[in-house]
Amino acid sequence: WGLSSIRVNFQRFLSLTMLRAALSLAAARRSACSPAIQTLFTRATARHGSDPGWKGDGRPCNVTFVTPEGEEFAVKGEMGQHLLAIAHDNGIDLEGACEAALACSTCHVIVDEAFFDKLPNPKDEEEDMLDLAFGLTDTSRLGCQIFMSAELDGIRVKIPSATRNFQVETFVPKKAGAA
Repeated sequence: WGLSSIRVNFQRFLSLTMLRAALSLAAARRSACSPAIQTLFTRATARHGSDPGWKGDGRPCNVTFVTPEGEEFAVKGEMGQHLLAIAHDNGIDLEGACEAALACSTCHVIVDEAFFDKLPNPKDEEEDMLDLAFGLTDTSRLGCQIFMSAELDGIRVKIPSATRNFQVETFVPKKAGAA
């Protein structure tokens, strides 16, 4: 073993040790918090597959994502999934920094007018996050709050040319169509 491999392994060990300590501390703090704070913590730390909207009910649906350059990608998802999950499942470059916890506006999409009136009204939390979105329009919504249903099948949404994310350096976008 060379010195560089020892250094890398030691850094990994430290990172894992610090992560375990942070998770233990977070669990202790969470149990001492009010129910409202526990709910917020649980939502913010939900993982793909455990949060509603990341998994669908198996019935197929169709979504068209339009890139800022005008390129269109017709993709398949499942009823019950939100647009952020469908985008991620299909390699579409829609950020979603908070992983659908309603804590950012990076999954902002512009909904085609033909479908906008079919959407339920946004919650106050979504409207608060939309206030932070880049390029806000009259038909702007958060992709994590648009859950696919039969009446939304075939929805067409445009991805804005930029997002406002204070942690951009950690996001690595996937190319549309890449697996």
